[in-house]
Amino acid sequence: MNDTSRWTLVNDRVLELALGLALMLVALFRVVLPILGVSGPWSSADSRTVRVDDAAQLADATATAALTLRGTGHAEMVFTDPGFADRLLLALPGFTGGLLVVAILAVLLRMARTFRAGDFFVPRNTRRLTVVAAALALLGTLVPLLDMMTTNLLVRGTALAQTVRPAEDFAVLPLFLALLVGAAIQAFRSGTRLRSDTEGLV
Repeated sequence: MNDTSRWTLVNDRVLELALGLALMLVALFRVVLPILGVSGPWSSADSRTVRVDDAAQLADATATAALTLRGTGHAEMVFTDPGFADRLLLALPGFTGGLLVVAILAVLLRMARTFRAGDFFVPRNTRRLTVVAAALALLGTLVPLLDMMTTNLLVRGTALAQTVRPAEDFAVLPLFLALLVGAAIQAFRSGTRLRSDTEGLV
């Protein structure tokens, strides 16, 4: 084995280890711990950053003993003793985003294993990139929508319902990355087609 092939093998191993470590950390901190926080054994988040109409309304929006706002423009909505439903609503957007990131990392890890085998342009990798693009698109659209809907549910029926204004925009970066992955899908399809044609000639 020459130095170039050894270096390539080391790089592939490092890539797999990095993706595997990232997968475990995201699964732990973005999926497992939020689940434990909602179910009770683990202390869960009791706040969420929200938008407010303006600073002047904060003084008039009398906070209850269970729910208060801290800040202006972007405020922190804090629950004194959130119940199960409140904990679930608080954790749902982050939990969903964590699951999508886990799915992306798991697919990339499988792709990295094919790179180590020197088998880049296989039909499976094109399908895997399609999954990555779809997950990124959901990160940019579904997660912000969940944040908006759960915030509305959290403040509904409280004194802060007229003050809190849920975000109504999408995450631009995941959507941009989804477009880039879409371009990579076309490149992989061309590579797969070229590889198939070359094997047919041999």
